[in-house]
Amino acid sequence: MGISATTHLNFRGDARAALEFYRSVFGGRSTVVSYGDLGMPKDLPDADRVVFGQVTADNGFAIMAYDVPGGAPAAAAPTATTRENGMTLTGERFFVSVRGDNAEEVGALWHRLAEGADLIEEYGPSPWAPGFGMLTDRFGVTWVLDVATPYAG
Repeated sequence: MGISATTHLNFRGDARAALEFYRSVFGGRSTVVSYGDLGMPKDLPDADRVVFGQVTADNGFAIMAYDVPGGAPAAAAPTATTRENGMTLTGERFFVSVRGDNAEEVGALWHRLAEGADLIEEYGPSPWAPGFGMLTDRFGVTWVLDVATPYAG
């Protein structure tokens, strides 16, 4: 039996823009289906929002996203993530982790993903990996990018 896990992000109206941005960063193909595509009357407020979206790339990158319907309760305000003295301080429940084998390739992804982001820790060598960085992208998603090492997995 084979399984895989894919991060599924929940947005409030900007899933389409986020998926396009992630496709521009990581490459691959995107699929976007709106509530209207599945039969919701086009004149309803959520009809153009994303009910199913994903980006998949041949390099193994995959992410899914959708827009939470407008009538859903508001999400709790995210807390800022910081790095101090080598520790990550956060109230967030998850980060999206992207790990690669090559510092230059991961660094190139980092620089594209960092466009419009809040940098938590600039990408560069760390005590455990030849490349590591953290940021919260323009859509509010916190990412960890690093290079695989024997002790980093």
